[in-house]
Amino acid sequence: MRQRVLPIGLDIGARRIKMVQLAQADDHLKVVCAERAPLEVDGDASDEERRDAVVRTIKQLLGRRGFRGRKAVSALSRDELRITSMRLAETETPQIEKVLRKEAARRFGLDGETDTINYMLAGSVRQGDEAKNEFIVLAADNEVIKNHIALLEDAGLQPVGIDAAPNALFRSFERRLRREEDKQRTIILMDVGHEHTTVVFGRSGGICFVKQIPSGAARFSEEVASTLGLSVPDAESLRLRLLRAEPVDPSTRRSVVDVVTSAAEALAKELSLCLRYHTVTFRGKRVERAVIVGGGAYEPILLDVLRRHLSVEVEVGEPLRGFDSGADASSRGVTGSFADLALAVGLSLKGRRQSGGALGARRAAREPVLEGERL
Repeated sequence: MRQRVLPIGLDIGARRIKMVQLAQADDHLKVVCAERAPLEVDGDASDEERRDAVVRTIKQLLGRRGFRGRKAVSALSRDELRITSMRLAETETPQIEKVLRKEAARRFGLDGETDTINYMLAGSVRQGDEAKNEFIVLAADNEVIKNHIALLEDAGLQPVGIDAAPNALFRSFERRLRREEDKQRTIILMDVGHEHTTVVFGRSGGICFVKQIPSGAARFSEEVASTLGLSVPDAESLRLRLLRAEPVDPSTRRSVVDVVTSAAEALAKELSLCLRYHTVTFRGKRVERAVIVGGGAYEPILLDVLRRHLSVEVEVGEPLRGFDSGADASSRGVTGSFADLALAVGLSLKGRRQSGGALGARRAAREPVLEGERL
């Protein structure tokens, strides 16, 4: 069959680089290539040293010859992308763009005229006796975007899109929300990364809530290290031994389980607050289930804690479910639920909606634009 190869979805994480490329033939999606590799850089490395490590790792992954072409869609990091929610009275609708840009610039210290500010309509809410529209606002300094593009080009990629991570995460699961009954059912996506957790509430038609929590899987090892008097690398190694069901002293095992459970409960509390906010704000929009992705999805203690604390079904995400993975993915060590590839999958899928890319070669060089899709 004739197929259209989509751009490479590039997820630059705190500890790993993930790259996924998909192809489409009619409504059929296939995994062209999927790769992941650790970033060989110290935790106290300078920004320049980290940048060099990112460029070097991307080149190594591209050198494995599985990817077709060099077009890529990536996402800004949590520290580079600013996200906030704003409510406007329905009477302010004609001036949405102006009002949101002005307020976002004020909150984030950006230039409302030159920096990139975009938005999504989350839904209609009641505030007292007044009906208002709630918006999710995305913003970034254009210098940050230009530097991000320069990094990709130094790594040998051709950037054709820069996306917001919440959009890409939702896109990786959105195709399962096509039924009529799904329009009133909300799902929660929780991307538990190394340093941060991104929470996205969405239903068929769009995203209605986003929150970035400054805590991720690293917290588990840090708490174990502090409690047991270990270095963080040794604590990580100990946690991995437990995940692999390797022999560990019973008292040590119990201590690790207790510490990780306590840290997981703190994260679950944050997620419970998000769920409560959604329930109060968007009355009548039932939350159907929660899906956990990212590296933290492989921590069974976290999964157990979330299932106890959240009032909805919780499952580990499988962003490649229903795709033809073939030998291209399996031969390169992509195994298990693929939960940590959710962001990269969503970034590659953005290519389905683009013709020529969100950032063409000319615009990538002169006029970078962060796309906040009005879903």
